[in-house]
Amino acid sequence: MNKLPMLNRELSWLDYNARVLAEGLKPSTPLLEKLNFMRIFASNLDEFFMVRVAAVKSALLNRQTSEEWAGMHPRDLLDAIHQKVQQQYDTLYAHLHEIVLPGLAANGIHLLSQDAWSSREWRYLERFFAEKVYPLLTPLRLEPDYFPSTGSLQVHVAFRLEGEQSIAIVQVPKNIDRFIILPQDLTIAAEPEAGQPQGNVLRIALLEDVVLAFGSKLFSGLKVQHGLIFKVNRDADFSVDEDRDDDFLAAMEEVLTGRQNSTPVRMVYTGSDQILVDALMRSLALGPLDVYHVDWLLDLGRTTALCDPEFYRGHGLVPAPSLFFSQWKPVRSFDEKGSIFDWIDEHDRFVNLPYESFDVVQRFIEESANDPSVLGIKITLYRTSGMGSPIVHALAKAARSGKQVVVVLELKARFDEEKNISWATELEQAGAIVTYGVARLKVHAKAALVIRRRQDGSIARYLHLSTGNYNEKTARSYVDFCLFTANESLCTDVALFFNILTGYSSIQSLSFIAVAPFDLKQRIIALIDREASQSTLESPGLIIAKLNALSDPDIIKALYNASAKGVQIMLNVRGVCTLIPGLPGISEHIEVRSVLGRYLEHGRMLYFRNAGSEELYLSSADWLSRNMEKRIELLFPVLDAELRARCKDILMAYFKDNTHSYRQDQLGEWEDLSQTGTGGEARLCVQERLYKLAKKALHSREEKEEILQVRRSKSATGALASKNPGD
Repeated sequence: MNKLPMLNRELSWLDYNARVLAEGLKPSTPLLEKLNFMRIFASNLDEFFMVRVAAVKSALLNRQTSEEWAGMHPRDLLDAIHQKVQQQYDTLYAHLHEIVLPGLAANGIHLLSQDAWSSREWRYLERFFAEKVYPLLTPLRLEPDYFPSTGSLQVHVAFRLEGEQSIAIVQVPKNIDRFIILPQDLTIAAEPEAGQPQGNVLRIALLEDVVLAFGSKLFSGLKVQHGLIFKVNRDADFSVDEDRDDDFLAAMEEVLTGRQNSTPVRMVYTGSDQILVDALMRSLALGPLDVYHVDWLLDLGRTTALCDPEFYRGHGLVPAPSLFFSQWKPVRSFDEKGSIFDWIDEHDRFVNLPYESFDVVQRFIEESANDPSVLGIKITLYRTSGMGSPIVHALAKAARSGKQVVVVLELKARFDEEKNISWATELEQAGAIVTYGVARLKVHAKAALVIRRRQDGSIARYLHLSTGNYNEKTARSYVDFCLFTANESLCTDVALFFNILTGYSSIQSLSFIAVAPFDLKQRIIALIDREASQSTLESPGLIIAKLNALSDPDIIKALYNASAKGVQIMLNVRGVCTLIPGLPGISEHIEVRSVLGRYLEHGRMLYFRNAGSEELYLSSADWLSRNMEKRIELLFPVLDAELRARCKDILMAYFKDNTHSYRQDQLGEWEDLSQTGTGGEARLCVQERLYKLAKKALHSREEKEEILQVRRSKSATGALASKNPGD
């Protein structure tokens, strides 16, 4: 195998985002869930351009070619990216205007472009502009070779003025609600929608449209000829000065400032004035491949509020349940009346989020903070929730109470830097020991170790390991896997791991756990190679892996070699996959699927048959070079036989899905298995199945508890009867 057959990573990512969009286009997806998929699609693209495309453009400017581009010249890659993205935008907006917006209007939710405003609404919005918007606007003259420093991801309106053909841009204010709810008395005279009760209607205008409609008032004495709305993505692909150990917080703050005024990467606009478009391109130093034309509603990535039923209830409209997915209430895997430590002491625990509630993770940290027997807590934090994070507040409380709290807080978590800087300050002020990650590496591992004194004076340790972050908000919509254990060997490994992170121990191999960038990649390749060496025609090897992404060339090479030796390889890869399945003599025994759905598939799980001595692992790491070489990651085993069997069943279920599953072919194309028919098989949605299994497991536990209670009751009655035979 002279040259490794691989797909281009950037184009593979765009195919993944197309699958996200495809989920939104499915007829079975409720209307506001469709809008939410479109929002995710658009938000994903923003980050893709700010990071990945910025790197491709940098390679082009520096005249670099790299294996990273899978043999494509950066210029050809940019052209391919542009074609794919523009086609995807065209598909999205056609569906938005033909299906979503009319469907929402039929349900009383009217998202209004300018041409849909009534005359009374025009007058209302004109007053709204004059009183609440106009005072905040600052028109800036556009220079041919200079674009004002106006930040990244900010929506602007451009105006072409009569006379000198001068052009001005105005940033749409960030501190006013984007969605303007129009008073109902403006539309009382209008006919209600068929089947829609009078008054149960919400008409919504957009702030950027209001600025475009009335912005001419900013230019007294001049006539506005044309206007358009646009947004700029700037380069976010640059890092902190790792040598600033003496003032690392300040160095991170400089990164945030620089990101707001870095090099423009692309522009997205809605409008038709080519003179304005050309002028903006010149000022931003962007070429035709960097500019994307979309239909109205431009900034779909900022429509989170519109996808939330509470938004409508807060404005007096009760949205129809049919606009959303049916609610799946997370199952509580832990009885809150008991002690979390007793629960873990009984045996290892596996929790599958979000089908099971994140409350058990939160309880683990909060009970540790409140329990006087707990002596110390050590934890890694990568991405947490906003200012109300219960995990961070519990850690601060524990530190203030005198417990030793050690927090490895990754300040370099892209787009969460500002939040993490704030948490670092709060935790330090509470008395916690805080380290800001590791120089030149990102700490992406998710681990919490609690040290507790037992009643007999001995020391016990309790461990939480996970594939997902300590974030109670994302835990409601991300599929992740958690392991709770008091296993002494695993606890010892993680204690050594924390010592390595905080600088108190040299880098060393651990007994059960592998750590990137030190030995995790080598461990994975060794596991794959072992499977290949044990594989026979009578008993072929088996590897099953659930990942978010796969592009590391060394791992792909190991998988190809294993396939060539007859190992059956089943891969469920949510996002990027540069491995090519089905190639004769190379990857013909490899199957690649991708499952999407209402929840984001985020958990990583690996299974190896190992000649019958099955092994199963969970991991914080995807099979990407960056995870293997530039991040601190963990790979840890599931040692409990019952939990291992449960995890294997979960893995296999992903390959039975025929409603939200896609299969990759040897050309790199993805086939939607929900469109191919089921051959008489019952339709199976793996996410729905796993939720039902979680509920079934809860009911089974409750039934066992009830049986035990009844037996105790009968036993007690019998004992009384034997003592009082005459009663």
